[in-house]
Amino acid sequence: MTDAPIAARRSTLRTHHGDTFDDPYEWLREKDSSEVIGHLEAENAHTEAALDHLVGLRETLFQEIKGRVQETDLSVPTRRGDWWYYSRTEEGSQYGIHCRTAAAEGDWTPPQLVPGIPVPGEVVLLDGNVEAEGHEFFSLGAFDTTDDATRLLWSTDFEGDELYTVRVRDLRSGEMLADEIPGTSGAFFTPDGTGVLYTTRDDAWRPDTLWLHRLGTPVADDVKLFHEPDEKFWLGAGITRSRRYLIIAVGSSITSEELLVDLTGDLTAEPRPVWPRREGVEYSLDHAVVDGEDRLFILHNDGALDFELVSVSADDPQGERRVVLPHEPGRRLLGMDAFRDFATVEYRREGLERVGLLDYTTDAVDDVEFDEPLYSAGVSGNPEWHSPFLRLGYTSFVTPGTVFELDLATRELVLRKQVTVLGGYDPLDYAQRRDWAVASDGTRVPISLVWKRSFGEPGDGARPVHLYGYGSYEHSIDPGFSVARLSELDRGIVFAVAHVRGGGEMGRQWYEDGKLLHKRNTFTDFVACAEHLISSGVAVPERLVAEGGSAGGLLMGAVANLAPTRFAGILAAVPFVDALTTILDPSLPLTVIEWDEWGDPLHDPEVYAYMKSYTPYENIGDGASYPRILAVTSLNDSRVAYVEPAKWVAALRVAGAPDVLLKCEMVAGHGGVSGRYNSWKERAFELAWLLDTVGLA
Repeated sequence: MTDAPIAARRSTLRTHHGDTFDDPYEWLREKDSSEVIGHLEAENAHTEAALDHLVGLRETLFQEIKGRVQETDLSVPTRRGDWWYYSRTEEGSQYGIHCRTAAAEGDWTPPQLVPGIPVPGEVVLLDGNVEAEGHEFFSLGAFDTTDDATRLLWSTDFEGDELYTVRVRDLRSGEMLADEIPGTSGAFFTPDGTGVLYTTRDDAWRPDTLWLHRLGTPVADDVKLFHEPDEKFWLGAGITRSRRYLIIAVGSSITSEELLVDLTGDLTAEPRPVWPRREGVEYSLDHAVVDGEDRLFILHNDGALDFELVSVSADDPQGERRVVLPHEPGRRLLGMDAFRDFATVEYRREGLERVGLLDYTTDAVDDVEFDEPLYSAGVSGNPEWHSPFLRLGYTSFVTPGTVFELDLATRELVLRKQVTVLGGYDPLDYAQRRDWAVASDGTRVPISLVWKRSFGEPGDGARPVHLYGYGSYEHSIDPGFSVARLSELDRGIVFAVAHVRGGGEMGRQWYEDGKLLHKRNTFTDFVACAEHLISSGVAVPERLVAEGGSAGGLLMGAVANLAPTRFAGILAAVPFVDALTTILDPSLPLTVIEWDEWGDPLHDPEVYAYMKSYTPYENIGDGASYPRILAVTSLNDSRVAYVEPAKWVAALRVAGAPDVLLKCEMVAGHGGVSGRYNSWKERAFELAWLLDTVGLA
């Protein structure tokens, strides 16, 4: 086995608020340096050598994952206009193939497509495998057709940096249009199909400008429709399902503003703010026609922590507000989608997602009921303003991804498709439940568990446990099925999710209590969950592995410092472990936007001191009994730079961490490698390390 690379120590002084930190590994940030690339390649070589004994297991796991997936498969077709749109995959191909077939007039029941059998009248719109030829990385961004279905727009990224190039094809002739728009973030057609609306990013990788490109004209002549100058705000845009308004949405972590352009008039007209921007007020909206009047339904948190839903006149949105769903503590309203005759409301209560149908006349909400105690459900794939069916996505820890359609006349749930799991999968062989840990301040923290029944109930005897966590941005880790996870469960591992503060599982206050100067709650909650699993007999430290990615990787780094002896291993994916260095530097991508989440250590000495007290890289303990650590990153990640885990691993190794490894994908982005087979191999690599760590290799 190769010796672990030892990075050279080169002093870089960073002084803020009277405090000086000497950073010995900041030089690793020079991405274009041959020395830095050489160091990363040496880390990869060392990791490969250190885990050489797992090559066979990795292949076994890959084949298990692959063997459970119906490789030749089709999605449930979605009707838009006169066509059914769907995608399919073929055995041996990395990427999806996007297609359509004509819809019969008045037929809203999606055609039953059978894998391996040609679809009558199929038109291939885009083959991702053809697009990816000659490229190590491929990501499909925008994908849109004109309302008259005669043109196709799509965008591609071949680097992993999330900058996409838009192209357009005439679907009648098959010819490519000369229009090509590089460096975009999002893109879609104008309602009349003669132009493309797209967003671009600034130097900090922040989407900040909306443009109009008229097909057949030079990109240099594109019209700037809106620019957001404030570095704390992102920009996005879309068209209401009613096709009446262009919505321009700008927002930070805590503040938002939406502007409208009436599409019955001039697209280049000055966008009209719905509600003026106010610090700390977030809102989102949709358009409906109620009793012949154009109304905007606005979901907001102005004096309503868990949000309320109001209705206002589209002609006078800052006028009278009619409360549709009042604020109700503990019922976190998440989203509202308007259709011609009703609206859907998605909300969260007691840690679970729920979907209800809103009657425009009575304001009554009729919930869609599901049987399982833990599940995820949401409105998905409903582009039409009017349809007799409402499509819903559903899953749980034991139920594969499922597409239901709610018959709006009978309120019956119709099963359209459930992901096929090959190899005789029976959901009754597995079980799920929720436990509750108690944090040091008395807060009850939910833990979701899933396991294979044949190994007994968790707690009947200590088992290997895989504990996952995230805990930032009000992002919830909801129940979801994973084919790859079956390789763990079938070997006796209990998979658990710690729903720590900083996420959104228990409402907005749950998020507020895990951010800014309360961020430590995220870390101590996770440790409390681990302690609960240990004290209840579910786990033992020697066979307990923690995992988290991105901001969840920050959680992993903090937990490694706080409770290194409570875990056998820590798997950190694209980990945000050098948080203070990043958040101090406004020239880095996305930093200023992040101040709402973490605080502003550049200008606030209290925030600086607080972040320095927990940021993993700066709190590594010399001689501490660290567990095994595997950090996985990507060279082209534009969100969490590779340098963060590279510095962290270098410092851990010098501090005496006995078994710390870094794997850096040299052609990938924040989401890792592209292509489904490559993704399965990457997960097999991580699972092999995990199984080895808990003694099941």
